[in-house]
Amino acid sequence: MLTAPARLLGDADKAAIEAVLEREPIAAAQVAELVSGSGVDWWRSGARLFGYPPRGHLEALCWFGANLMPVAATPEAVAAFAAVGRAERRRCSSMVGPAEAVLSLWSRMQSWWGPARQVRAEQPLMIADRPPSPPPDPRVRLIREDEIDILLPAAVAMYTAEVGISPVADFGSQTYRSRVLELIAGRRAYARIEDGEVLFKADLAVMTPHTAQIQGVWVPPERRGQGLAAGGVSAVVADALRRGIPTVSLYVNEHNLPARRVYEHCGFREIDRFATVLF
Repeated sequence: MLTAPARLLGDADKAAIEAVLEREPIAAAQVAELVSGSGVDWWRSGARLFGYPPRGHLEALCWFGANLMPVAATPEAVAAFAAVGRAERRRCSSMVGPAEAVLSLWSRMQSWWGPARQVRAEQPLMIADRPPSPPPDPRVRLIREDEIDILLPAAVAMYTAEVGISPVADFGSQTYRSRVLELIAGRRAYARIEDGEVLFKADLAVMTPHTAQIQGVWVPPERRGQGLAAGGVSAVVADALRRGIPTVSLYVNEHNLPARRVYEHCGFREIDRFATVLF
């Protein structure tokens, strides 16, 4: 069956785009923040946003940038977005979003874009919307810009362990340092530091009017199992809610049982499933 093509969107479509994003306030948070901060026109954002169907009421979106991220993608929309991806070489480092859409996209595109370095097919998407029950660690705090050189090695270690490649490889050190500084300057980077050592870190990597998404949670391997993660995550959640953010969200690998237990202990509950394809 022939599928109608996807349409490249621009700033003139902003109201229709925002209406789609409002239907998925948690799952679409990453795309919502990008649209809010960079706009939609490709020459401004450095990425492209496609919509489906090509005419009439907009039903679904797909962000083609450093990450490929579908939003509210029906099977027909997935087919249209996959056709866009097959028509060009891969530019993204990952595909991420609701599991059904991401895995369906990947099944249609892997012959063109493969092989993937890793497919994470089961990632619970979780939210918390009330103060956590574990006591927040009072030593977890927002990081100052003059502490960048203390925080950066921990951030690199976290990223390398989570993604499987170093963010400072292939001349990426300045880019990654700039991203960490951006989080610090935006009051999004938290850590517990003792004697110049990071014992816990986490970021509010995504922020929208609906949610703050936690990423980059890390405890040194030799200090795990000592309650640092539970106290640290509780501190981040409590501070985010205190700042007026209605929910805190995150997604985690299904097999990471220690992390899932920490998040559940801190009041997170599963609302959806994500999937990630890493290149």
